[in-house]
Amino acid sequence: QLQASGGGLVQAGDSLRLSCAASGRTFSSYAMGWFRQAPGKEREFVAAINWNGASTYYADSVKGRFTISRDNAKNTVYLQMNVLKPEDTAVYYCAARRGNWRYNVGEYDYWGQGTLVTVSS
Repeated sequence: QLQASGGGLVQAGDSLRLSCAASGRTFSSYAMGWFRQAPGKEREFVAAINWNGASTYYADSVKGRFTISRDNAKNTVYLQMNVLKPEDTAVYYCAARRGNWRYNVGEYDYWGQGTLVTVSS
């Protein structure tokens, strides 16, 4: 089970840190991803991290502004979002899958409930 938190209303240029807490004892064996879905749009990949945190991957739209990280001792993955833009407004979801990270929504096995990020201009 995944529980995302940390969303909120911020102004353009601000920062937010999202957290995703996972239950279970095998968290460290899962690749983790963050996705987002804006109103009227499909869910899209944002960032992913492999099981031990050694490798990270980002969508071009967030590269250089967002950082994904994980703490396996706390069963938690984070998404640090800096220099937020109005186009970052969306519901953000964390997801988990066994094995290597994937870009596609359909290749993740478990999903959190989402946390809303709203960026005003």
